[in-house]
Amino acid sequence: MNRLADYLPILHWGRHYSRATLTNDMVAAIIVTIMLIPQSLAYAMLAGLPAEIGLYASILPLVAYAVFGTSRTLAVGPVAVVSLMTASAIGEIAAQGTPAYLAAAMLLAFLSGAMLIAMGLFKLGFVANFLSHPVTSGFITASGLLIAAGQLKYLLGIPASGHTLPQIVIGIAENIGSVNLPTLILGASVLAFLYFVRLRLKRVLVAVGLSPRMADIATKAGPVAAVAATILAATMLNLGEEGVALVGAIPQGLPVPTLPVFDFELIRTLAVPALLISLIGFVESVSVAQT
Repeated sequence: MNRLADYLPILHWGRHYSRATLTNDMVAAIIVTIMLIPQSLAYAMLAGLPAEIGLYASILPLVAYAVFGTSRTLAVGPVAVVSLMTASAIGEIAAQGTPAYLAAAMLLAFLSGAMLIAMGLFKLGFVANFLSHPVTSGFITASGLLIAAGQLKYLLGIPASGHTLPQIVIGIAENIGSVNLPTLILGASVLAFLYFVRLRLKRVLVAVGLSPRMADIATKAGPVAAVAATILAATMLNLGEEGVALVGAIPQGLPVPTLPVFDFELIRTLAVPALLISLIGFVESVSVAQT
């Protein structure tokens, strides 16, 4: 039984799972689920994929990690860096929005997952000891800056293209005169609110008499309030007619499970990007787990 628990940690921690932990997990699950919807949509669009793909990619990893995972602080599912690397790798092969692009994304995800499974089976966790933390941190920081710059066009409501930072900056500068004011006001208001929630809200709530626990829950639910408020504003003020870009209708239901198309030439092209994505995902996971 103990040996089986090494591969299925749920058999170990499940025996000590308390009602208090369940209550805390339920609160966290509600918040994470609500926040994961817009986040997964954004990551799918960052990867150049249809928005609903982000929802699909956020379901099974969470369920699987509940069975196989060992860290309570590790987040699983789509992440910004991997989404950016996916767009960069597949953008050289097919145009966004085409069936070939989606097929390449499926194959890339399959290859990356297979490599991570192989790393686990062969106990290659020691590889993390040879990876330079400054280099990894620099890569992730640079990716964060590139992602933030790439999102400015959505915050300003202007068209802009480019994959590198100079290209993005030039594209934004060329179209800065066509800023959509409602989009800018909405985006800036949300950013200011989230900044306030992160730094001040808990202390303000405690100061007005709320218990520390309730203040903590309310603070964690701050992003949920931002999502709800923007949905309400977009609906009641008809912001779509004012030029604010809306996600629009999302296909309902789940896709039929299918395997990617195993084209040897495509596998050869995507092998190196898949390996890099696997390594970055592995390093991020190990860093969080060790922390």
